[in-house]
Amino acid sequence: MAGKAAAAVVKVNGSVAEIRGATNPMVTALLTDLYQFTMAYAYWKAGKHQDRAVFDVYFRKNPFGGEYTVFAGLEECIRFVANFKLEEGEISFLRSVMPTCEDGFFDYLREVDCSNVEVFAIPEGSVVFPKVPLMRVEGPVAIVQLLETPFINLVNYASLVTTNAARHRLVAGKSKTLLEFGLRRAQGPDGGMSASKYSYIGGFDATSNVAAGKLFGIPLRGTHSHAFVSSFMSPDEILDRALPSHDGSSTCKDFVSLVQSWLSKLQVMKSGIPNFCAVALALNDLGYKACGIRLDSGDLAYLSFEARNFFHAIEKEFNVADFGKMTVTASNDLNEETLDALNKQGHEIDAFGIGTNLVTCYAQPALGCVFKLVEINNQPRIKLSEDVTKVSIPCKKRIFRLNGREGYALVDIMTGENEPPPMVGERILCRHPFNESKRAYVVPQHVEELLKCYWLGNSKNGSVIVDKPREELPSLKKIRARCMQQLEQMRPDHMRRLNPTPYKVSVSGKLYDFIHFLWLNEAPVGELQ
Repeated sequence: MAGKAAAAVVKVNGSVAEIRGATNPMVTALLTDLYQFTMAYAYWKAGKHQDRAVFDVYFRKNPFGGEYTVFAGLEECIRFVANFKLEEGEISFLRSVMPTCEDGFFDYLREVDCSNVEVFAIPEGSVVFPKVPLMRVEGPVAIVQLLETPFINLVNYASLVTTNAARHRLVAGKSKTLLEFGLRRAQGPDGGMSASKYSYIGGFDATSNVAAGKLFGIPLRGTHSHAFVSSFMSPDEILDRALPSHDGSSTCKDFVSLVQSWLSKLQVMKSGIPNFCAVALALNDLGYKACGIRLDSGDLAYLSFEARNFFHAIEKEFNVADFGKMTVTASNDLNEETLDALNKQGHEIDAFGIGTNLVTCYAQPALGCVFKLVEINNQPRIKLSEDVTKVSIPCKKRIFRLNGREGYALVDIMTGENEPPPMVGERILCRHPFNESKRAYVVPQHVEELLKCYWLGNSKNGSVIVDKPREELPSLKKIRARCMQQLEQMRPDHMRRLNPTPYKVSVSGKLYDFIHFLWLNEAPVGELQ
């Protein structure tokens, strides 16, 4: 899937640069819900379309029964806003589906871009938690409203599959190789490409998806199917039997004869292991090194021990260095539970090929991100609900992560934009946003401000000029490295599979008071008769 050819010209921190369009060419200004355009028309008709609005992007509950999420999809959102523009053909289509709208509205849409939009976000690959804004999007209300659906679309699945991959990585352990084999089971080509990209960020080492390898630079790995073996009826079908020595000498040997010679020396057992070993030993004779085997059915733990014992026996009997370290890869509908069960049984598997349960996020199909208005024209807004989990946290906010003595994150705290930031060594009151009895003092040893500027500009001479410092979009490898580092900075009890400890998300005392003041002012007072 090739990205758009067009790219936005931007001036970032004094340097001119280009930001390419979204990876998927289907991600255009029309990739949104119809009601976003009808609301934009209503804003324009009411003369409110230029009102300055602030929206928060966040989610309400961690996926997969866990207590953490990994944020992903930010790069695609920034690419989208950098190149946001309605083409003439797209405006003509909108005119056809909104025939009662005035011509002036379509003239307005012709000029719309994101040059007056700000995007502050938590860095991609970060561990994040419910209610904490992943992104803060500010700009003219009609334009920012048009960003809602594509932003949620670009973040929801990306964060979900990255989190799923990270959970598999934590269960498998650092020493195991994880291979993403999900393309054939993914939800269409875009699902397959996205799964490969975000599984890599979440800790997988390689993919079988060749297109993802080319587009994103992800390492490629693969084995072969059963059909490849079954297609050969006899050794006579191997036409080019002579194989040169790996050292470059002109000597060629009959490879099949070498294999048959080794097979006669090995103890025969009813499996493919002796056949593989005979091939590996023949290759070794010619200076080549076989990689290993893949187990795709049966009792994976037991078979891995049997294979490993066989490899060690061959290494000892025939004095073949490192033959016992041959890689054992396992596949066959693996998931978190399977990996956990294998760990408890004990096994000799080095690598896991995981597909369906990873890329489809079989255990939970959606994350549930939302895009909520928290301020307009400097006036805070709050969404009220009988369900307290759906009550929004109003106003433009700053977010800080407070770490303790051992380096682990203790709590995320939201403050009003103009409040003084928390300081290292300072005793800070952290309050639950809605439950008055849940509060604690924290004395942080390290403070990290989470929201950083990724898009902040104004239009000049047809280019988007970013005239204040902003964060560069990191490479995929750097995002992956951040994810791995973030996972290590969280306390193990927050990350465990069973009964994880909830991570604390809090607000400052001042913001807590303001939330409840606004809540009482906005909530209707009932009448009893």
